[in-house]
Amino acid sequence: MSKYNALRDHLRRRTGEVRHTLKEVSDLVPGGLPPSAYRYEAWWANGDSSHPHSRSWGDAGFTAHPDLARGTVRFVPEQGTSW
Repeated sequence: MSKYNALRDHLRRRTGEVRHTLKEVSDLVPGGLPPSAYRYEAWWANGDSSHPHSRSWGDAGFTAHPDLARGTVRFVPEQGTSW
């Protein structure tokens, strides 16, 4: 079980684009986001099945689009996904 399952489940209950602050996402993850999530856009890479955080939004049918300068992330539904 991944600590990012709550994020995956949260996104599965959403339709359309979802915008969150990094704090809001961190609050969904037991223990919070690691410091690298706040510093490196690469942490938010999509389609990286070797990282459980990337799998969480991918399994929910979303791609992540961070704006670290603003401390936000947009989760955009992948084409063909109808949650």
